[in-house]
Amino acid sequence: MKDKALLFINGDHPKTFPDPDQYGLIACTDGAFHYLKQLGFPLDKLDFISGDFDSHSGSDENVYQDKFILTLDQDKTDFHKALEIILEKGFTEIDVFGGSGGEQDHFLGNLTVAYAFKDKMNLKFYDEFSEYYFVPKSFTLKGVKNKMISLYPFPSVENITTTGLNWPLTNGSLSITSRIGTRNFAVEDEVSIQYESGDLLFFVGINEIEYPEIY
Repeated sequence: MKDKALLFINGDHPKTFPDPDQYGLIACTDGAFHYLKQLGFPLDKLDFISGDFDSHSGSDENVYQDKFILTLDQDKTDFHKALEIILEKGFTEIDVFGGSGGEQDHFLGNLTVAYAFKDKMNLKFYDEFSEYYFVPKSFTLKGVKNKMISLYPFPSVENITTTGLNWPLTNGSLSITSRIGTRNFAVEDEVSIQYESGDLLFFVGINEIEYPEIY
């Protein structure tokens, strides 16, 4: 049984789509339904489309009407509500497309939602630049040499040690109010991270780079 779910939300649409056949469940929010339709995604593969339908009425999509799930709770975002439905259906491994781009308050909101679900689900975001997700206190990733690596504390990380990065950390600390770990890059094929406390958002670039720009 395929135990991973695919979710499209209403940020920048992906340039290419993943293979839908590798997923046990495929869903989108009502706003993302627009770009899936325009870009020719096989809509028959969708298991549900959820949201408050402020971005899409659904009235002209009668063939998919049975897949619409109306979620009216205005205290939660469409992304949050879609994750609740996916969790109820028994999926805890989720690939998310459309999490970044567009209005940046949406992007920050999506990260906050991911943080709220990090102990219930393994959420991985994809965009045209990178993959990003919360990592556990001991984490290793292979196949990343010459790729951009960014470490973003959420909001702080204590006693962090890294290997395989151009600028390593040894029992360091990161905080959004002082020092963050963005725009680093891997000098080894394998990068490892260990930290004692806090929460860490990890970004890995899609493409290899020669040397990063530091902002």
